[in-house]
Amino acid sequence: MVMAAAAAAAEEGEAAAEQQGPGAAYHMFVLMEDLLEKLKLLNFEEEAALRSHNMRPPSRHYFALPINPGEQFYMFCTLAAWLINKAGHPFEQPQEYDDPNATISSILAELRSFGRSVDFPPSKLKPGYGEQACYVLDCLAEEALKYTSFAWKRPIYPTEDVEEETITEDDAELTLNKVEEILAEEETDNEDSYIDLNVLKAQTYKSDLIESKQEEILESTVDAAEWNLEVERVLPQLKVTIRTDNKDWRIHVDQMHQHQDGIESALKDTRGYLDKLHNEISRTLEKVSSREKYINNQLEHLVQEFRSAQALLSEAKEKYQQGSGGVTERTRILSEITEELEKVKQEMEEKGNSMTDGAPLVKIKQALTKLKQETIQMDIRIGVVEHTLLQSKLKEKSNMTRDMHATIIPDSSIVGTY
Repeated sequence: MVMAAAAAAAEEGEAAAEQQGPGAAYHMFVLMEDLLEKLKLLNFEEEAALRSHNMRPPSRHYFALPINPGEQFYMFCTLAAWLINKAGHPFEQPQEYDDPNATISSILAELRSFGRSVDFPPSKLKPGYGEQACYVLDCLAEEALKYTSFAWKRPIYPTEDVEEETITEDDAELTLNKVEEILAEEETDNEDSYIDLNVLKAQTYKSDLIESKQEEILESTVDAAEWNLEVERVLPQLKVTIRTDNKDWRIHVDQMHQHQDGIESALKDTRGYLDKLHNEISRTLEKVSSREKYINNQLEHLVQEFRSAQALLSEAKEKYQQGSGGVTERTRILSEITEELEKVKQEMEEKGNSMTDGAPLVKIKQALTKLKQETIQMDIRIGVVEHTLLQSKLKEKSNMTRDMHATIIPDSSIVGTY
């Protein structure tokens, strides 16, 4: 039932998204991202006690996509209860086996108490995901932030250390001291380049004396024994050792001949073993092929039975797919009927509550008694007014008669005198 309701809710959401526009299908993802940011501001990972319920924090699109309806509905109820408590209204934590209709109705009642509008049926919250679930949690998160008096602070920008520009000395620039040094060196070079004739004459005289001495016969004054000893002492140092270069082609050729001889000697020993191994492998392959033919001949009827059973299985799968398609259609129709039934039940409950409620009758009776009291007071006031009017009329009549008698008496007295 839960899966069928979830499928029907998903289809209705897609139809509504097509009516609203192409971007309405992604509105729930934006709403879910806003909700996650608000939950992070409320430190829900530390305060929501999700670990005590063996639940991990929701992902970025947890309530926007169908993952696991039962787990998502339980996560929705726990987060809603925590947010309601965070917003200052006491609310009991729902358990896993509580009635989902009662839990949803209590959550919506708390949402209405915050002044939020609910223009969708409660059955939309049963799957535990969708735009309605994200809307409810987002509204509760906003109320929790208002209750905790959360306010954005001004951003604190990091201070950047401005590196001082180091002025490097240019080697190309010449100072006065360097110019003087260069000039002094040039002067010394010029002095050396001058030719001294006296020195040149002395050098030529010395060279002539040396040449004349070389033309004379050289005679050695060193002892022969000492000479031999010196030769024996210096002889090890005079030996010339030629280092062999590995890049020389002659060395490579010698190595190739050595390796070829080693390969030929090893091949003589291993060829016999390889021939034996080849013969054994060929015999085993012949045995395997003969056994395979024998097994195929023996199990041919079983293979045919397996093929026939496989064909029957494919036919049964096709029938099952056809039947499952009808079942899904009927489950969709059943979900629609159950939603209509829930709406009718809700309307009946509202009408029954309005009919059984005696508060209007009590108010009517109180209004009638109040009207009676007011009519009695008005009657009394009318009687008093009539009495005062009657008295005023009587006074006027008495005053008029008195005035009339007062005017008649003097007239009679005047007549008598005449």
